[in-house]
Amino acid sequence: MKKLLFALCLLVLCACGKKKAVFLPEIQNAKITEIKDVSPAYLFYDETKPDSLDLNRANLIISTNWLVNVDKRLTLKQVVPAIKKLQDKKRNSSHKNENARNYYTCNDTSIKNLGFIDFTDVVYRGGDEDVELENDYDIYHLIVDKEKQVQIVDSNKKIIETDFKNVTEVLQDLSEKEELQNMLTLSFIKNISFQDYITIKALLLSAEIDNLKISNSEFISD
Repeated sequence: MKKLLFALCLLVLCACGKKKAVFLPEIQNAKITEIKDVSPAYLFYDETKPDSLDLNRANLIISTNWLVNVDKRLTLKQVVPAIKKLQDKKRNSSHKNENARNYYTCNDTSIKNLGFIDFTDVVYRGGDEDVELENDYDIYHLIVDKEKQVQIVDSNKKIIETDFKNVTEVLQDLSEKEELQNMLTLSFIKNISFQDYITIKALLLSAEIDNLKISNSEFISD
């Protein structure tokens, strides 16, 4: 697996005619550490371009699992439009494989190897979009701003402020107090880094909080 990824990376660098590197976001204790039948896309950080983004998707094969390698220095404002285009490309293809998934590639520092976050079913939405959620849930909203502060708005519109380190503990406490299953929606300020975005995603995925479901709709706001 590692040899395949390394070879693919070399092919991209050679095809571009110059050396390019993606600084992967860092996580710990990834649930997914091995994927087979893959093809890669790369979102490079490039200061010479107006949006600092260079997307290379030349090696993507529709029927495979996609490993999307995003430079952690990019912001969601830069990344999300490119990710939505990739998602649409696979979803709308007549050659798609219903079992093929999309993953963000990360550097799992706990095992000193690659870890992956599945984002196949994530739907990125604008901050002002209205989405109808299921009535059988108590709804919580988790909002992350550019200062890395987290606000959790509970079903009674009460705002709880916390930080990355304690966010899962707060959610666990809230979940234990409610009788209904809880639905958590995620909202991110578009100017936060991809690293901060992945940090929150990894924390929530590894927490395994009982009675809590995370919505596939993620809101990117100003």
